[in-house]
Amino acid sequence: MNKPNKAFWIIAVLALLWNLMGVYQFYLGSFALERIRDSVSVEEFTIMESLPSWYAFVFGIAVFTGVLGCFLLLARKKLAVPLFGISLLTVLVIEFYWLFATDIMEVSGLVAAVMPLIVIAISIFMYFYSKGAAQKNWLY
Repeated sequence: MNKPNKAFWIIAVLALLWNLMGVYQFYLGSFALERIRDSVSVEEFTIMESLPSWYAFVFGIAVFTGVLGCFLLLARKKLAVPLFGISLLTVLVIEFYWLFATDIMEVSGLVAAVMPLIVIAISIFMYFYSKGAAQKNWLY
């Protein structure tokens, strides 16, 4: 087993912080939607309110497998790789639904795609980064 470099630890900690922000977003969207009413337009809030119940379930899987993946990455466990894979798949489901199955693009324009694309990019990165860490024998 090889010792990971400093960048590994920095990336793992930043990824954990990012995923914890995702947990907070999950909390707001699933249990405290009223808290964000004043920070979005009426149309955006209506879209958020009308999301199907399965959306919250899949969103929860995405964020909690991401957080658990980060903890396992910090613990240098290979199980982080499939968890980041599950997180990536569920992120793709929720973000594509958000962008293409709701009216968010009509309501907010292209700016509505920015955060979902960032979330997808980071999810892809974390999956392949963890996979690379396992191939370098940083994970066991």
